[in-house]
Parts: sequence; structure tokens; C-alpha cells
Amino acid sequence: MRPIVQSSKLKNVRYDVRGPILVEAERLEAAGHRILRLNIGNPAPFGFEAPERILREMIHNLPSAQGYSDSKGINSARTAVARYYQGHDLDVSVEDVYIGNGVSEMITMVLQAFVDDGNEILVPAPDYPLWTAAVALAGGTAVHYRCDEGNDWNPDLDDIEAKITENTQALVVINPNNPTGAVYSEEKVKGLVDIARRHNLVLMSDEIYEKILFDDAIHHHTATYAGDDVFCLTFSGLSKAYRIAGFRSGWVMVSGPRDRAEDFLEGLTLLSNMRMCANVPAQHAIETALGGHQSINELVLPGGRLSAQRDTAYELLNAIPGVSCVKPRGALYCFPRLDPEVYPIKDDEQFVIDLLRAKKILVTHGTGFNWPDPDHFRLVTLPSVSDLEDAIGRIASFLQTLREV
Repeated sequence: MRPIVQSSKLKNVRYDVRGPILVEAERLEAAGHRILRLNIGNPAPFGFEAPERILREMIHNLPSAQGYSDSKGINSARTAVARYYQGHDLDVSVEDVYIGNGVSEMITMVLQAFVDDGNEILVPAPDYPLWTAAVALAGGTAVHYRCDEGNDWNPDLDDIEAKITENTQALVVINPNNPTGAVYSEEKVKGLVDIARRHNLVLMSDEIYEKILFDDAIHHHTATYAGDDVFCLTFSGLSKAYRIAGFRSGWVMVSGPRDRAEDFLEGLTLLSNMRMCANVPAQHAIETALGGHQSINELVLPGGRLSAQRDTAYELLNAIPGVSCVKPRGALYCFPRLDPEVYPIKDDEQFVIDLLRAKKILVTHGTGFNWPDPDHFRLVTLPSVSDLEDAIGRIASFLQTLREV
């Protein structure tokens, strides 16, 4: 009989954050081992709970959230998002907001509506791998521009310019960055916008970590500098800053010359209609979240839990011989480098599997984020300080065995 195979559309699609390494972790857990999962930025398992007022608002509105909503989202949620960006001096309205089941869904929908076969989309390296996978699934090609580790993981603007061709359609910006934790300066954001302006590119700005900032870091909305002449799509949501990843509540906000994008927006609306609507109960959390007390501030200020955990991970990783890590200024991750002279790793996926089997620590290999060399891995900084000390201690012990070979 004819075998049942996966679609050829998946040929170039990878998502290693939940790939073969996770399968091995689940096998070990089934065998009775306790695995510390440091591979996904999922706040709930580490004791980060949703603000109570958000839960109360959702529960209060459950009786009226049983049917489909408008495909672009309920009015109160879209209005709250629009007002949030208006408060950052952006000329947007409720009609510019699409609500989705998290940022991941909105990225996929936008790229399906936008990308044609053969289109090239500029994506950072390292990236959040959904971007590369979703571009490939839509029939396009992700062209990776370099983020410079020696310059605090900032985008290399010259490298971006060098990779623009007649097929280039859009420039993806991930700020604050996953996996590096970089937060781009106003000058850098303006430089990215200027490239888009000069080359007539659409800007796609992933800002899901915009409220998770450390020390003196300031987040600059890409759309602020795109103005009226650069079409910009801004992605954000509640999953990280409000600790409700499982509720799936995110959005994309449209700004810039909408008149030039009427056909694209018609396509995006079509896709919104096809999936009926986003999760309605979770939409009721948006107005309360954006308009209420910003509890994330207590976690990221000096002495706050997220700040202390970031500091612990950064210091302990850099204390390991042959390991260096740029200090994250935002988000929930460290992206340390393993000196190839000390650790001549050829296959970083196998390295992560070996670490998992030996020390029961689950991290993600750097090439899983489309970094070209097998010399990095990503570590989630959500565990408590004591758990991070234990986890990085186990990583240090494993790396010592590699140095002794």
C-alpha cells in the first residue's frame, strides 16, 4: 500500500525547541527520571502565576464568552491594544488590531497572507525558530542576517544591506531578542527602519518581551520610527509579561501606509475569518492586563526574582572555563558560547542530548535557532536561583568531563 507521508511543504520546516531532543526527554521521564526543562520560556511550571485580577476578569466574563467573537477580536480587547500603542504616540485605531491565539498564530497567519513562492524574508540569526519555519511553510526563503555577539548581539546593519535582493520583501526584527536577550538601542532601531524605508520592505517586529527589561534597558517600538511611510506589523501579547502562556492571547498591530497594503490586509482578514476567531475567554484578559497594575515591574527591577535569576545564570555560566555569555538585557534566556578551542563540538544537537542523558538537564542547541555554528546553547532563566545554581552546576560538571577527554 502507498505510504502516508508528510506534506512536501514541511521539507524545510524545523522547530527544534520542541523537536527530537524533547522526545528523548520524554522517554527519560517515562523511565522514571526527573528532567529539569530549561528549553522553553513557559512561566507557569516555575511558579510564575497570572495576576489575580486577570483571572477574575476572565472568570467573570465566561458566561458571555461561549460563542464565536468577531474574527479580528472582541471590541474591548482591540480597543485596549490600540490605546496602548496610542499611548506610545502611534497613530493607530481599533481597526488596526487583530487578536490571535498567541503571537505564534499571528506570525503564521501574517506570513501565509503575505509571502509568495520565491519571496525572501530577512530574519535574524540567531532567531526564534518559528519565524524561519513559518516563512518556509508559506513558500518563502528565510535569509538570515547576522547579530553580532561581540556587539551585545546587536543586528549587523551592513550584513542586512548585503543580503537584500530584488526578491526581498520584509525585514523581521525580534526586540527584545529571543534567544540572546539583546535589547536594541534607539539608534539601532532607527537604523533597521531606515533600511526598510530605503529598500521598500515591510517591517515585522516581534516585541513579545517588551516589558521584560533589566537594568537600564529601554524598549523602543519599531513602529514609532516607521512613521507613515513604512508599513509595520507589530506582534505582542500577554504570555510572558502577564504569565498566561497557556491562555494564548496575542495580537498584531498594523501601522504605516495602510492604503498600500489593502490587498494584503484583505488576505489577513480572510485568514482570520477562516479560523473563526481567537480564544474568546482569553481575549477578556487583554483590557485588564494592559490597563491595570504592571506586576512584571516587581520581577525585573534589581532584587526582583527575574532579575536575580538572570544575574545568577549570567555569573555562573561565565565562571565555567571556556564558556562566555553576553549579559541579557531583556527576555528570559541566556545564549552562552562554548569556545571551540576548549569544546570542539561538531554536532550541538548531540551535545545537548548527551547533556540530557548524563545530567537530566534539557536545554536547546544553538543551531536550533538558526545560528550557523555548533558553539552555543540556550538556557531558560525562569527557575529559582537555587534551581539555576543546581542546573548550571550540573552543566559545569558535564563540561568538565569534555575538557578532560
